[in-house]
Amino acid sequence: MFLTKIKAVKAFILDIDGILTDGTVLVTESGDQLRKFNVRDGYAMRVAVKRGYHICIISGGNSASVIFRLNGLGVTEIHLGIDRKLDAYQKFIDKHNLAPESVLYMGDDIPDMPVMKVVGVSACPEDAVEEVKMISDYISAHSGGTGCVRDVIEKVLKIQGKWYDPDPSAHDDTITSS
Repeated sequence: MFLTKIKAVKAFILDIDGILTDGTVLVTESGDQLRKFNVRDGYAMRVAVKRGYHICIISGGNSASVIFRLNGLGVTEIHLGIDRKLDAYQKFIDKHNLAPESVLYMGDDIPDMPVMKVVGVSACPEDAVEEVKMISDYISAHSGGTGCVRDVIEKVLKIQGKWYDPDPSAHDDTITSS
């Protein structure tokens, strides 16, 4: 069922903490909050953007460094400090004229569930909370911040024939590791 559903995906919506990061926030003495991102997740996001997929970030957290990182990957649709993720989701699909079944949402905790229940494909990392796992169409074998985003994006692009072409002359050399 999951492989059938992902054929229609045109957009990815991702949470940050617990999805793009392992959920750990290091706080410096000056109050800066530091997060660790996985470069393979970043590469997959860049490939998806270059292939014409919409990527949206919706997070309750708020950090300027997160915006800097995501903009560097070509992600410009970033909603931080969001309490009601469903509202941000609705604005995103309206803006891009997307049908719910064409959207994949990856979340890991209770605040993600309202959106996960209305999208076409819901996914989570293997270390998501049980309530999220119960409503997910796909549970990655990877934990948050350790490649779960790469896993799901790669699966979608592969099933749609947009991930990788073994012919070296077909590669877009503007997609570099991130």
